[in-house]
Amino acid sequence: MSRVAVFGAGSWGTAFSIVLADAGNDVAIWGRREDVCQTINTKHENTEYLPGIDLPTTVTASHEPDDVLDGADVAVLAVPSQSLRENLVQWAPVIKDHVVLVSLMKGVELGTTKRMSEVIDEVTGAGPARIAVVTGPNLSHEISERQPAASVVACLDHAVAERIQALCHTPTFRPYTNADVVGCELGGATKNVIALAVGMAAGLGFGDNTQASVITRGLAETSRLGAALGADPYTFAGLAGLGDLVATCSSPLSRNRTFGDKLGQGMTVDEIVHSTRQVAEGVKSCQAILELAQRHDVETPIVEHVVAVIRGEMGPKEMLYSLLARSAKPERH
Repeated sequence: MSRVAVFGAGSWGTAFSIVLADAGNDVAIWGRREDVCQTINTKHENTEYLPGIDLPTTVTASHEPDDVLDGADVAVLAVPSQSLRENLVQWAPVIKDHVVLVSLMKGVELGTTKRMSEVIDEVTGAGPARIAVVTGPNLSHEISERQPAASVVACLDHAVAERIQALCHTPTFRPYTNADVVGCELGGATKNVIALAVGMAAGLGFGDNTQASVITRGLAETSRLGAALGADPYTFAGLAGLGDLVATCSSPLSRNRTFGDKLGQGMTVDEIVHSTRQVAEGVKSCQAILELAQRHDVETPIVEHVVAVIRGEMGPKEMLYSLLARSAKPERH
């Protein structure tokens, strides 16, 4: 049995803690809010983010980084992507050199356009061989209910990937390994933006043809960007690419899909943000992904149009018809 620290008491951090506990580990969650930590410890439930889900007794919580890291060989990072650097600067001094760092985050940092593993490496100096990424079609509520699911553990060091794979392998959660960290992270980050566009189409009342078209062309955009950054093209046909994209774009449990749906129904970005505690990563990361694509001279029209909607420069219906009005070209472009 291993001890694992999980930094982030949101829905995905909590759901992955259940997976880790089911795999036989002791799990200590760091929570930003002490009241959430207390509820986890006393009621064995995260009533704020996963109400009604019983947590294993081997899952505990604390607001003190030292406490959750005590005895841990692995630290899982599950905070919003745009707050990772700020938080990690505070945690890094107490993270020991042997601890493997695992990212659950799906975003690209604003300003730097760095992927989450790059931010972790920059702040901690851990090096790519000590940093892993877990990604795939993993909607937190379904995972917490122990519905069957698969995922990908990506790391440049295959032995580390296998170690994390064993750490979270349960009868209902099957992780695969992958050495393509770049492709896995890009798939996870970009699908959130595509899900916003699909949600807008659904909110406007458009059906499956429209939504399938956006999903498919979104995958093409992601693959083009991945190719420019040296990713393995096969990654985008797998769990970290197509699998995650389909789940996020199709499910009402997806925060990004739901956010886009509300935009399509006529709500503003500010109205949606103030109506929920949950973070839709695509809203925060879309600008950074567009800048990353522009730096590598990659055309990403769906991402570009979503950014325009988030900025208030274009409405959802205008966005979709603008995409259709683009010049015709072969599908492979």
